[in-house]
Amino acid sequence: MENDGDLLAKIIFSDEATFHLSGKVNRYNVRIWGSGNLRVTLEVERDSPKLNVFCAISKQTVYGPFVFEGQTVTGRRYLEMLTSWLIPQPAVERHDYLFQHDGAPLHWHLTVRTFLNEHLPNRWIGHPGQNDQVFCKWPPRSSDLTVCDFFLWGYVKDRVYVPPLPATVVELQEHITASVNSVMPDMLQRVWSELDYRIDVCRVTKGGHIECV
Repeated sequence: MENDGDLLAKIIFSDEATFHLSGKVNRYNVRIWGSGNLRVTLEVERDSPKLNVFCAISKQTVYGPFVFEGQTVTGRRYLEMLTSWLIPQPAVERHDYLFQHDGAPLHWHLTVRTFLNEHLPNRWIGHPGQNDQVFCKWPPRSSDLTVCDFFLWGYVKDRVYVPPLPATVVELQEHITASVNSVMPDMLQRVWSELDYRIDVCRVTKGGHIECV
């Protein structure tokens, strides 16, 4: 960032989240910090119908939601989404974008990394292999710096699970789509200002936990 003041504006962050019809939201790689153990028990429906949702977000645009059909998202299904749906889109926004994803097993799949090396050489951020052409490594357990984690999924969840709750998976998908589409450009500008602040705090703390509100 010290060599490229426009770096943050180039990054397209991405992530998956699982939305359950019961109201439980499972967000990958999210840590909840607190000053004490509140000893609260939350009961949720087991094996509730769910949707696995992918979104990507830049300073200008939210790409998605993309809903994976079925229960399990594999590396090959993730690659199909990248090739047929996501990657053709950001090039319209700017040709020099950087694509970020985390170290989830489906992102580590060899076919996914091979595709990114061929189509985005030195322009993707993630968990690389020894010979991968990555822009930089993405640190593990870094939800404090991931726009999807500290903003998008919480925002969507708060709007999706407002009574009356969706009664079917179709209604759940409609609620998710409407919530994602409600993110406005001025909101993204504020989110990127928050991201810039978080990175400054990360510098000062030398990579320590960021207690931001």
